[in-house]
Amino acid sequence: MTVEEEGFLQQILEERDRLFRETSRLKSQLSNFENFDSERSTYQKQIVGKDQLITEKDRAISQLDETINKLKQQIEMLQRRIWGKSSERYINEDPLQRKLDFEGLDLLPEEKELATSAKEEIEKYKTIRVIEVKEKNHPVRKPLPESLPREETHIYPQHIELENWIELAPEITEVLERESARWYVRRIIRHKYALKDKSQDVEKQIITAPMPVLPIAKSYAGASVLADIIIDKYVNHLPFYRQIQMFKQQGISIAPATINGWFQDVADLIRPTYYRLKELVLASDYIQSDETTIPIINNEKHTTIKGYIWMIRAVMDNLVFFHYDHGSRAQKVALQLFKDFQGVIQTDGYAVYDIYENKKGVLPIGCWAHARRKFEEALAEDKVRASYALEQIGLLYQVERQADQQQLSYDERADLRSRLAYPIMVAFEKWLLNEYPKVLPKGRIGKAIRYTYNIYHKLTRYHLDGRLKIDNNLGENAIRPIALGRKNWLFCGNHDAAENAAIMYSMLGCCKASEVNFREWLVYFLNNIHNYDNDYSKDLAELLPHNFKLQNQICNSSIS
Repeated sequence: MTVEEEGFLQQILEERDRLFRETSRLKSQLSNFENFDSERSTYQKQIVGKDQLITEKDRAISQLDETINKLKQQIEMLQRRIWGKSSERYINEDPLQRKLDFEGLDLLPEEKELATSAKEEIEKYKTIRVIEVKEKNHPVRKPLPESLPREETHIYPQHIELENWIELAPEITEVLERESARWYVRRIIRHKYALKDKSQDVEKQIITAPMPVLPIAKSYAGASVLADIIIDKYVNHLPFYRQIQMFKQQGISIAPATINGWFQDVADLIRPTYYRLKELVLASDYIQSDETTIPIINNEKHTTIKGYIWMIRAVMDNLVFFHYDHGSRAQKVALQLFKDFQGVIQTDGYAVYDIYENKKGVLPIGCWAHARRKFEEALAEDKVRASYALEQIGLLYQVERQADQQQLSYDERADLRSRLAYPIMVAFEKWLLNEYPKVLPKGRIGKAIRYTYNIYHKLTRYHLDGRLKIDNNLGENAIRPIALGRKNWLFCGNHDAAENAAIMYSMLGCCKASEVNFREWLVYFLNNIHNYDNDYSKDLAELLPHNFKLQNQICNSSIS
C-alpha cells in the first residue's frame, strides 16, 4: 500500500470516528429532548390544575362579594325601616329623573300627553295645598276634655287685706291629674218581704227581688273587671301573669287558674256573636283580606310553631273579622272561608287568591302599598329605577289625597282617578315592561318590577269604582295589634287559645273601625248578652260595636 493510500485510509477512519462521535452527541441531545418533553407535559398538567384552582377561587370570591353586597343592602334596608320615614309622599332627589320620558319608555303620543298633563295637574294641586296648610298650621294646645271632673284649688294673694281690694276675674290653669286604679265591691242587696196577712190566698207568702244575671254564673267577677282584664291583654298587651302581679300590688289576689277561667268564659260568651259577625262580613260586597303570623305552642315537641291568622274587613260596613284554622295559610282555608262570597276582594300578591280570577261574581284587586314596599327595598340596589317607580306610585296617592281633601263623592272620585291616575298607570305599566329585561331577575329591583307587573291588572282596577281603596292599609292597621301582642305575650298556648285570640281581635277591630271605646262596648256586651239567652227571635248583630254606637247616638239625640 502506497503512502498516499495509507494517508487516504487514515482520513477515512478519522472521518468515521468524527461522525460516530457526532452521532453519539446527537443521540444524547435527542434523549435530553425526550426528557424535556416529558417534563413539559408534567408542568403543563400542573399549570392546568392551578388554573382550575384559581378559577374556583375566583368564583368563590365572586359569590362572597355577591353575598356581602346582599347583606349590605339588607342592613341598609333594615336601617331605613327603623330610622327612615316610610311615606307614599316620595320626592326624587335628582330633578333630572323627574320626568315621564324615562329611557326606554315607549308611549303613544296621546298617552304621553295625557300622562304629562295629569302629572302637572297633580303637582299643581299639591303645591297649592302645601301653601294652604302652611298658612293654617298654627300649633295650639288642645283643651282638656270637658267630660273629666274638675277639682278646684283656690289660691289667694298673701300679705294683703282683702277688704281693701276688688276681686277681678281669676287666672285659671288646668292641670291633668290621675288616681291609681280603684277597686270596689258592688253589694247586690235583694230585698225580701213577707206577707203580713198570712190568711190571704196567694201563691207565695215571701217574695224576694230577683237576682240580676251576672256575666259569669257563680263568679264574683263583674263586667268591668272582666273587661279590664281583656283590654290589658289585647290592647295594652299585658300577659295574665303580669296583670296578676299588678293586682297583688293593689292588694287583690287572684289565682292564675281563676283569671284563665274567666277569660275562657268571656270568649265563650262572645263566640256566637263572633260567628254572626263572620256572616255579616262575608255577606258584604267589598272586603279586604290579609294574613299574619301568630306563634303557637306545640305541646308534643314543647316548642313554638308559626301559625297564621286571617283578617277579613268589610270596608263599607266597618266590620273586621279574624279567622283561625289550626294555623293554616293553605288554599283550602281560603276556599272554605270565601266559598259563598260575591263581590270585590282586595289582597296582596299572595298566590292563594289567584283562584278568584276565574270565579264568577268575584273581582280581585291589588294593593299599591305592597308594590311600593318592594321598590323601597330596592332603593339601595338600583336607586334610579326604584326612585322613578316610587315617584309614579306617589302620584297615584296624591290623587287620593286630593279626592279626600275635596270630599268627593264615590262617582266624583272615580272620575278624578280616570282623568289623573289612569294616564299615570298606563305610562308606568309600559315602563315596567321595558325595564324588566335590563335588570337582574333575582335582584331586588327585578323582583319589584316582576311583582308589580304580574299583578298590574289587579292594581289598576281600583280606579273604576270610587268606593274601592288604593291599598289594603285599613286591613293592615287591623292586624297591627297582633304584631304588638306577639312581642309581649309571645305565643298562644294551643289552637283553642289562638281561636279565642281571633275572637277578641275581631271585636277590638270592629270597635276601632266604628270608633267605639272597646271597654265601654265590652261592659255593655257582658251586661246584656244574657238577654239573648234562648231567645232566637233576637239578632246577635244588635250587640256588635257598630250597632252599639248607633244605639248610643239614638239615645243621645232623644235626650237632647
